[in-house]
Amino acid sequence: MPTCDYQCDANDRILEVRYGMNEQVFNWDELCDRAGIEIGDTPADSPIRKLAAGGQVVKRASMGSGNTPPCGGGGGMCGRNQVRCFF
Repeated sequence: MPTCDYQCDANDRILEVRYGMNEQVFNWDELCDRAGIEIGDTPADSPIRKLAAGGQVVKRASMGSGNTPPCGGGGGMCGRNQVRCFF
């Protein structure tokens, strides 16, 4: 199951949650329920927004030859010891 980062502008928190491809989350209450945390002082109906789809951070050592990122080299950013791929 993929994960996604959501941000609540009411409290400026970012949560990463797992979700099914056909599922959507619309407010802080739904997001907290999905993440398994208490909503706290933030109003339950506070809107949230989905952040850019997260890729995976992969260490260069786990890429086999180290010549080609696992995402095919497109749409990623290379760091010193890692490659982050965006899908």
